[in-house]
Amino acid sequence: MAENAQGRVLLGRVQGLFGVRGWIKLYSYTAPPENIFDYRHWQLLRNGQLHALRLVEGRVHGKALIAQIADEQGYPIDDRDVAAQWLDADIYVARSKLPPPEPGKYYAAELLGFAVHNQQGVALGEVADFMETGANPVMLVRGEREHLIPFIRKNYILNVDLHARAISVDWDADF
Repeated sequence: MAENAQGRVLLGRVQGLFGVRGWIKLYSYTAPPENIFDYRHWQLLRNGQLHALRLVEGRVHGKALIAQIADEQGYPIDDRDVAAQWLDADIYVARSKLPPPEPGKYYAAELLGFAVHNQQGVALGEVADFMETGANPVMLVRGEREHLIPFIRKNYILNVDLHARAISVDWDADF
């Protein structure tokens, strides 16, 4: 999930089609993935333009998430060819629709793009992604090289400054 300047948070992506009745397959950045269905009013970004669509119905189907959406006029999309226009579109919701995180906790979306530097002041890059390992989340930082830094407060994550969009870490630049 990534928040942008307009107060939107990236929740997922349309990754495929399902069946012939206009349903789509989703990739969700929420945890757990099916939480994407908690939000009905989606903004789909396609070709640099946002489109206000609505989730009609969504469910888990095996290991996949599938959904039917309504077009900008509010009519459910029930045609595979019409649904195909939304392939690879990013799914956003308004940040104001998400509950506030607990104190000292963050939505991963809020941290994407943050500058990361170590205690010596060396810029390591920017937060590109987060991975769940089961034990703890791992922050992927991309700069001149990639760093995988466990997101463990006080051990590796020293400070998160939301206003400066910066994270300071206890991490060797060569590791």
